[in-house]
Amino acid sequence: MHYLIVPGYSNSGPEHWQTYWEHSLPNATRVQQRNWEHPTKAEWVDALDKTVASLKSDTILVAHSLGVATTVFCLLKNVAEGRLPAHVKGAFLVAPADIDAIDIVDDFAPMPLQKLPVPTCVVASRNDEYVTFERANLFAKSWGSKLFDVGCCGHINALSNLGAWDEGRKLLAEFEKNL
Repeated sequence: MHYLIVPGYSNSGPEHWQTYWEHSLPNATRVQQRNWEHPTKAEWVDALDKTVASLKSDTILVAHSLGVATTVFCLLKNVAEGRLPAHVKGAFLVAPADIDAIDIVDDFAPMPLQKLPVPTCVVASRNDEYVTFERANLFAKSWGSKLFDVGCCGHINALSNLGAWDEGRKLLAEFEKNL
């Protein structure tokens, strides 16, 4: 299985679990954005779309924060255009940023609330400053996703001091097992 890491705003630094996973998961790569500090929906979705199209092996998208919204838009764009790559087996969506409530990413709003075309799960924290647990639950239900409640882990990022986030790796393994 290939794992495509899809970071959010500002990329994921050296102490972020996505960076640990990129270096420890077999066959993991990271999507690159031209501008991590000034995201635009069209540019970010296009970059992810091109990266996904270039992959040839079975892939799970591993997204965080604004990367979740980017992933959702990319998947739905592919469905609308009738070209969802068969090698995309699922999406592991962690701490989806509530783009409807964050001014810096208003170019992304509104968040789509329709069923996604591949198996997905949403991993949510009860004290995330960028999305309420209730909104994350709404996203999961709307997208047809399984919801994993990880308790109080903040935005599930480097500031949460999760390191390699072993609990997340177990959730990813459970998700992958059920694909």
